[in-house]
Amino acid sequence: MSMDTSVFGIKPPNETWRAMKAVYDACTKAQIGIPKEVDDYFDGEEPDPAGVVVDLQLSGSGCVSSYRGNASEGLEVDLKKLPKDMTILRFVNSW
Repeated sequence: MSMDTSVFGIKPPNETWRAMKAVYDACTKAQIGIPKEVDDYFDGEEPDPAGVVVDLQLSGSGCVSSYRGNASEGLEVDLKKLPKDMTILRFVNSW
C-alpha cells in the first residue's frame, strides 16, 4: 500500500460562501436535494468551515510540481502562482 499526497488551496469564507452555505444548510435541514449550483460550488462535498477548497493539482494553475531529491520525493508549490485570495495550503496524505 502506498501513500499519496495531495495539495489543496483554501480561500476563506466570503459573502458568496456564506450564502451558498445557508442554502446548503437549509436544504439539509429540510431533507431536500442540494441545488446543482450549490453542490458544484462546494465540489460535491459538505462545506468546509475553512472556506472554498481547491485541489491545486487539478486546478490547472500549474503551481504544484513533483520534487525528487536524494532519497526523497514530494511536491513543491510555487506561491507566486496561487490566487491572491487563497490564504491556506492543506497537504493531505492518504493510503
